[in-house]
Formats: sequence, C-alpha cells, structure tokens
Amino acid sequence: MNTLTVDLGTRSYPIYIGQALLGTPGMLAPHIGGRQVMVVSNETIAPLYLQTVLGMLADFDTATVILPDGEQYKNLDTLNMIFSSLLENRFNRDCTLVALGGGVVGDITGFAAASYQRGVAFLQIPTTLLAQVDSSVGGKTGVNHPRGKNMIGAFHQPRCVLIDTNTLDTLDDRQLAAGIAEVIKYGLIHDAGFFEWLETNMEALKARDKQALGYAIERSCAIKAEIVAADERESGKRALLNLGHTFGHAIETAMGYGNWLHGEAVAAGMLMAADLSARHGWLTADTVQRTAKLLQQAGLPTAPPDEMEEAQFMQLMAIDKKVVGGSLRLVLLKALGDAIVTGDFKQELLSETLRGGA
Repeated sequence: MNTLTVDLGTRSYPIYIGQALLGTPGMLAPHIGGRQVMVVSNETIAPLYLQTVLGMLADFDTATVILPDGEQYKNLDTLNMIFSSLLENRFNRDCTLVALGGGVVGDITGFAAASYQRGVAFLQIPTTLLAQVDSSVGGKTGVNHPRGKNMIGAFHQPRCVLIDTNTLDTLDDRQLAAGIAEVIKYGLIHDAGFFEWLETNMEALKARDKQALGYAIERSCAIKAEIVAADERESGKRALLNLGHTFGHAIETAMGYGNWLHGEAVAAGMLMAADLSARHGWLTADTVQRTAKLLQQAGLPTAPPDEMEEAQFMQLMAIDKKVVGGSLRLVLLKALGDAIVTGDFKQELLSETLRGGA
C-alpha cells in the first residue's frame, strides 16, 4: 500500500492506494468520529462490495442507501434519498457518510455530507478508475441540473480516500477507458514525462496490468493532491484540472447525461482544447497528433458529436463555472505539460475549432 497526503493543514487527509484494501481491518475506523455510519452505494456496486465494507464497520451503527446507477440520476431527487434515510435513521451531527462507488456516488454523497446538519464527515471509497484518479480527491461535490453539469454543489473534503485497485477487475472496458481520459489529462497539464510514460504503457493499462494501473493512479493522485493543496477552492491553479471540461460538459448536457460518459466527453474536449491551442500557435501540430493518437489508443472519442453545432456549444459553454464577469475562460495548452487558464483567446479561432471539431 502507498499513502499520499492532501495537505490542507488541519483538514489534511490520506489517500490509500493498494490491492485488496477492502476488508482490511482498521482502515476506516481512525477516520470516523461518532458511532453512526451511513454507507451510500448504487445498484451495480452494492452487490459486489457492500458487505465487505460493512464488515469493516462492524463496530459502528450502520445503515445503507442504494442509489440507482447512472449519470442521469446525479440530481436533487436522488440526493434527497440520502437526506430522507439520514433523517429516518435519526443520524446526528457526529455521523459519517461513506461513498462506495464511482464519481456519481462520490459527488452526491459528498454533497449530502456537506449539507446535512450543515456539514458532517464523509469518506471516499472509489470503485471506478475515473473516481480513483479524479473525483474522489479534492472535495468537489455536487449534482447536475438539466441546464448545466455540476452547477449545484459545495467544496467539502473527505476524511480519507481508500483506493483498492482490485475493484477495477469488475469495471467494464468503456468505463476503464473513460477513467484513462482523466489520467491522460494529468500528463497534458502538468507532466510531459508522465504523458510519454502513458504512450509507452497504454496497452498495459488497457490490459489492467496491476503494476501499470497502480503507477498511473498514484501519479495522477499525486498531481491532483499537489494542485488541490495549492488552490483548494479553484481560485487559480486548480482550474487547470478542467482541461477539456468546458467543451466536455457541453457535450454531456447536450447529449443527455449518461449517453456520453464524462471521460468520453472530456477526451473529445481535451483534443478540442489542444486544437484551439495549436490554432493560436501555442502548441505544435505534433503534440496535437500525439494527443489524438493516445486518446485513440485508449479507445476514446477524439471529436464531439456530429449533431452538435457551434451555436449550441456556445450556449452551453456560457453556463460554466469558469465564466467570470460574463467572459468565458478556457484551459488551454502552451506546451505539453504546461497549461493555462485564459480568456485571452481569439473568438474566430474558437469558432473554427467548434465548427471543425478537433
């Protein structure tokens, strides 16, 4: 097992990464304050891992909530299922919520924890690659609205993140590829050497080689932990983690939540960001081609849906958390491993990217 730390002073917390961590005695208890623990999972993950996690919590008073599975259920109605269960079971302010599942479960559970009695503790046990390398770390929680993705939420840090890489054995290939998209993102924004490692080791990742997956998860989490520690509430550097997300969120919203997986939409969005960066003369054509090839190797889309037109993109991108003073800002690339957040891009070049895809 390897342990990383998200350094936030008195609110710092560990990220445990290893094989067969689920079921290990004593992993969760040190991070739980009171007696009451609510485990939140979904219909897909609960049959696989819920009993093992409840076994780790045998010394606590536990209850469970099983949510429907899918991005289309990441909404206020599903969130209310958790609140209802907490109230019905008379959970107090010393309770702890445990998120057992992918990014949707983690985001909803974290938001419930941030809101219930104005804030209670929660732990993350991510079971998808995307959640392990991205959404479980950093304290971003929330739900979607029909008009915009992740526009309702709160910053609320977990007490710990427990990543058992063996859970990826039950992940389907499409979900695995979606997670690899976020792994590629870290190389693009922060670590050219890691990007090169991915070019060499992509087939091993797709084949679920434990050593390769372990390294990719650890390096991704280390980069995210460093960025979150420097900018917890996304006032500056943390926005770099949104490479491709403004384009990607527009795709998800337009196509209906769940039809394009988050990682698939981000993959297309990252190549659109690379394309726009190259149109400004900031990124070489070779780097754009390498990015496209790596995404293709991972089995990810490299262009937005054919039916999405420029006007629809612009309408949806205007509803984005990076819009400041009515002006859109994008995460773009100055070079491989060197990203910036900027509103200083040419509208006509953005239009070219939106009309031509990547």
